Amino acid sequence: MTDTTLPNNNQAQGDNPGYGSKAYRTYVLSALTLIYILNFVDRGLLAVVGPDLVPELGISDTQFGLLTGFGFALLYTIVGIPLARYADTANRVWIMTVCIALWSLMTALCGLATEITIGSITIGAFWILLMCRVGVGIGEAGCTPPANSLIADYFAPRERSQALGIYAMGVTLGTMSANLIGGWVTDAFDWRTAFLVVGLPGLLIAIIFKLTVKEPPRGYTDPIGTQPKERVSLNEAIRELTTKPAFWLMTAGATIAAFCGYGISSFQSIFLVRAHGITTGEAAIWINTPVSLSSAIGTFAVGWLATKLYKKYPGAIAWVPAIGLTISVPFYFFAFTTENLLYAAIGLSIGGFIKYGYLTAQYTIGQGVVSMRVRAMATAVLLFVVNLIGYGFGPLFIGAVSDIYFVQGVMEFGLVAEELTRNQCHPRAIGELSQGLQDVCGSVYADSLRSAMLIMSSLYVACGLFFLLTWRRLGKDMVDRNPV
Repeated sequence: MTDTTLPNNNQAQGDNPGYGSKAYRTYVLSALTLIYILNFVDRGLLAVVGPDLVPELGISDTQFGLLTGFGFALLYTIVGIPLARYADTANRVWIMTVCIALWSLMTALCGLATEITIGSITIGAFWILLMCRVGVGIGEAGCTPPANSLIADYFAPRERSQALGIYAMGVTLGTMSANLIGGWVTDAFDWRTAFLVVGLPGLLIAIIFKLTVKEPPRGYTDPIGTQPKERVSLNEAIRELTTKPAFWLMTAGATIAAFCGYGISSFQSIFLVRAHGITTGEAAIWINTPVSLSSAIGTFAVGWLATKLYKKYPGAIAWVPAIGLTISVPFYFFAFTTENLLYAAIGLSIGGFIKYGYLTAQYTIGQGVVSMRVRAMATAVLLFVVNLIGYGFGPLFIGAVSDIYFVQGVMEFGLVAEELTRNQCHPRAIGELSQGLQDVCGSVYADSLRSAMLIMSSLYVACGLFFLLTWRRLGKDMVDRNPV
């Protein structure tokens, strides 16, 4: 149902606790967080199964980067803005219900991707998988903008940042779950089964969400007199955002962080398998899962620290994540250069723990510097830039750099690129090569991807710089003076 009731008198007195009972608000936040977890399980599964999928389909690292990144992000970002605009006036619960069902179905269909022939036209499995990923992107575009808008109406400003921080944990918890479930299923069965196992339950979750979550009154938790008079247009939203340098500085920092984070996470399993000779399931369960758990804890812990410090130091919501992003760099360098698998896991865990506090900051700042009427639109603009550049090009960048270094490495041995492909170096195929080509594989198979991961890790320094610049401007641009 859609409830357009105006806030009650308690709100006018400044003591509105939020919409519904405390227990119900907790349930709603739990449901939204679970959905966000599912969002990232379905989104991240491809990276988990990559070590098995890439050689089976015979695709390059660049093509894999296209599948994990741009193929998903293009429609995700294009559809996100109109869906967010729709979410500013329409029933947000219904929007999320339809979108959950869509992305879950398309995830399941990824597991059925195979070469098909229609008449005289043959469509390869890669293109079928790419089309399914586009479908996942369209569905997931309808998750975060309405979810953030719902949280803003369910929770009072003093609780909103913490609620958004819990919701943001879905990124890392979803990634962890994708590794834990996807890794086990892939080793026990195959990568196709993994897509079916994680995709189909989302259809049931969509139904339960629609039946149990109410549409709250818009602006319920905002001070009286701040309700929108009319539907905001995209141009109006952009005009308001252009007066907020803090929003764009934060967006730049979050975009580079996403560029690095999505790129690294997309190829992390593949790197671990290539560099350390472990299976897909071992990489996912024993390395990526604890790394994701550490990142999830860090998302909450660093966000909690920032909100606590905010009471005395308002700029902490920006400079705390700036510090975390910057000091994560040496830990990632250590993780990608050590030959010890345990040390690599420790480096990745610490790096993930201290960097992901920026997720709470990006949503808190993005919501706090704009008026209530454009919150969903501001989130959509933020995610448009973050996901198109970060998610779209991060994995593609790493894949392309990896392929470039591989070709260069092969040529240094006096070979031409056509004489040796990366998939020929896969443990399942390398036995068919001559000893000389096996030696070349040993030199360039993992090192080419390692070089790409190191280049990407170094860019976290730039993320920290942009969040520091956000801090210097935040006091002038914040509308909601009490976002925590």
